[in-house]
Amino acid sequence: MDIQERSIPSCGENIVEMVDMDEENFAFSSSSAADTAFDAAVGCIEGIIMEDEFQQLQQSFMEKHYLEFEDSEENKLSYTSIFNEYVALLEKYLEQQLMERIPGFSMNTFTELLMQHKEEVPDDIFEMLLSFTDFMAFKEMFLLYRTEKEGRGVDLSQGIRVTSLIPAGSKHTGSTGSQ
Repeated sequence: MDIQERSIPSCGENIVEMVDMDEENFAFSSSSAADTAFDAAVGCIEGIIMEDEFQQLQQSFMEKHYLEFEDSEENKLSYTSIFNEYVALLEKYLEQQLMERIPGFSMNTFTELLMQHKEEVPDDIFEMLLSFTDFMAFKEMFLLYRTEKEGRGVDLSQGIRVTSLIPAGSKHTGSTGSQ
């Protein structure tokens, strides 16, 4: 089996394509150039949001504003300005990183493709991207952050108890059958 390398923009990495040269029929991906570009962008986004710089940017923003958010049906007017600031800061950062890593990247084109392929995007990536456009997803992210910061999250470690199946005082012989 030969391995052929094609240079496809994907955050500085080349996609390696394995082709069985012994077969008469070559199996190539039937994805379009747009699908390939979309996949490359999603791969880049995964990398970017895992980087310390992005994590720190998001963490600092949430730390600065989380106390403003309350778990109620009514939304404060201040939420709108915080939402707009968040979108401007993180979306701009993400778009800048994507433009540096993928020549010719267009956020508008990517957004259109995202809506067409949303079921193919990992949930954590989609939820993070959704927080740029969906206010309720954004608010939920802040409420969850506040719950965790205040230690009100579900702590399963307190509910776990190890109990022996053998009554205290009985002798365990190691056999499971009766004598």
